[in-house]
Amino acid sequence: MIIAHISDLHVTAPGTLYQDCVASNDMAKAAIRALRGLSPAPALVLCTGDVTEHGTDSEYALARDILNEIEAPCFVLPGNHDVREPFRRAFDHLGYLPGEGPLHYAQVCQGVHIVHLDSTVPGAHHGAIDEDGLAWLDRTLSSHPNSPTFVITHHHPVVSGIVELDAYINRSGPEIAAVLERHPQVLRLLFGHVHRHMSFTYGGTLAMACPSTASQIALRLGAADKSMSLMEPPGLLLHHLHDDGTVISHLKPIGDFGPYLDFF
Repeated sequence: MIIAHISDLHVTAPGTLYQDCVASNDMAKAAIRALRGLSPAPALVLCTGDVTEHGTDSEYALARDILNEIEAPCFVLPGNHDVREPFRRAFDHLGYLPGEGPLHYAQVCQGVHIVHLDSTVPGAHHGAIDEDGLAWLDRTLSSHPNSPTFVITHHHPVVSGIVELDAYINRSGPEIAAVLERHPQVLRLLFGHVHRHMSFTYGGTLAMACPSTASQIALRLGAADKSMSLMEPPGLLLHHLHDDGTVISHLKPIGDFGPYLDFF
């Protein structure tokens, strides 16, 4: 089973650019074309937030049209640039979002438990999970103790080392890790937000960030470094779950990177 993972599309209103300089809408469409061209095709697609840039109805209408081109079931979660109620309205037709409150939800797909944890804080860019959300996570994981499980969220739960970005960390990272440690069936914690690929051990599992389909945040790890974004190649992740429970995760750049060299 292959699970595809995209993040941080930052769809803007038709005819506008992300940060006034990046054609994020076209890049999101290119990401979907890349997904449609995969062989074998993914069984499902996860989108870990910042679907839009400003959370407006016009942006969500376009984002919905773009994501509707995905042939596999697609599960969306908000990020700090999304706005909860317009997001809920835009994707309510998919049938899995709760009708009120944080957008926590879970689905079982082909025997795999996918648990979505809404880390957004309305009106803020950092993430956090309240006590009710942590209890929901623990209860939901307890309901499927023997199912291979992926936990999905938006914000990074540990310090990345990119100083300005870490001001917008998930401030409930230690509490989430404590919950995950009680549930060894969790194979991955997947997230976005950092606009680049990163991975680390966390809560007894492996946490992994998906790049943005648009611009990437520069890897600048000096304490005095100012954060910046670059037009590094966009990417997506593919998580290949094997029958023996092994998961192999691949980073796939989006774009044409020829020429092809036939070494074999």
